[in-house]
Amino acid sequence: MKKKRVKKSVIVIPLLILIAISSFFISKTYIFKSNVSLSVNASAEFPKPDYSASLIMVGDSLIHDGVYLDAKKSDGSYDFKPMLDDLKPIIKRYDLAYYNQETVLGGTELGLSGYPRFNSPYEVGDAFIDAGFNLVSLATNHTMDMGEKGVLNSVAYWKKHPEVYTAGQYSSFEERDTPVIKEVNGIKYTFLSYTVWTNGLVPASGKEYLDSIYSDELAKKQIEAVKGKADVILVAMHWGTEYSLDIDAKQKRIAQYLSDLGVNIIIGAHPHVVEPIGYVGNTLVIYSLGNIISAQIGDERLTGIMVAVKIHKTITDGKTTITIDPPHCELTYTWHNALFKNFNVYPYLKLNTSIFSQYQSYQTKYSGIVSSISDKVKFTDLSTDDYGNN
Repeated sequence: MKKKRVKKSVIVIPLLILIAISSFFISKTYIFKSNVSLSVNASAEFPKPDYSASLIMVGDSLIHDGVYLDAKKSDGSYDFKPMLDDLKPIIKRYDLAYYNQETVLGGTELGLSGYPRFNSPYEVGDAFIDAGFNLVSLATNHTMDMGEKGVLNSVAYWKKHPEVYTAGQYSSFEERDTPVIKEVNGIKYTFLSYTVWTNGLVPASGKEYLDSIYSDELAKKQIEAVKGKADVILVAMHWGTEYSLDIDAKQKRIAQYLSDLGVNIIIGAHPHVVEPIGYVGNTLVIYSLGNIISAQIGDERLTGIMVAVKIHKTITDGKTTITIDPPHCELTYTWHNALFKNFNVYPYLKLNTSIFSQYQSYQTKYSGIVSSISDKVKFTDLSTDDYGNN
């Protein structure tokens, strides 16, 4: 019996040594492969994000009387949905979709009107919601066109659609100053909206909550209230010089200030034409998206831009890191006939010379303008782009 046990031990011990040596080399090989994988992917996608969300942004919904008269039906109601039919399949691909509601939705009960003091029907909002938009900026230079009642009607309308996150118009200071943080795909985000311009129409003293007029103090107060709670801070800014393709000094100053406060993305409106996209520190700044729909005269004012980004959240050793992929863009064009009928918003990639004879030269022109301060901007087909994940 002793001899048998000894023989068994003699066999087992070398076997264990062999297993240990093999394991060592297998381990070494695995570590080597891991290191290779890390070095290859470090600049692209390593470490893999824990959460990702897509965001698309378009410009100003500027509802002139020509637009709402075209939307009017025989029963007296309004239908703007067909105007956005060519955008809808694109917008629906994204988790978050932003636009700027330039004109106040005061409703027909206040009397509809166009320039210079606008009032738009609620059905404008219905059409944008139907198209997939769920982030709406409301602080503009036309917020007070219909006075307090116009703003309160607008706020009441949007409250009927809790799936839409609006900012910039409120019915009380408490509502304005209470932080709102939402979540998409595991990423917590907050959204703020300010206007630099008022056209001389400002809320009455004690009712400043009706229109979020920009000040460094208000922005700092609201941004600091969400620091450490929201992963991503989005700020819509109604700023800049109307019809200018260039960035003005005030835009640059505010962009730097908001970047210093930790804002991730600044979304610009008001110029009604497309302006450059770039970075201030780590902040992506879209200086102006132009118009998404309007009856303004001139192809520059009928051309807008869609900008898409992918937001990633990675948690390593308890620390959260947010990264935002470079912007992908596609131009848009608002078409109507000579009688201001049959309004339709086209992605540029759906255009032909019968719709807009100069669309190819405008594509070249605006590609240069948009990417003039950053080489990270890419033009692509947003109907198939990999940023859209829905």
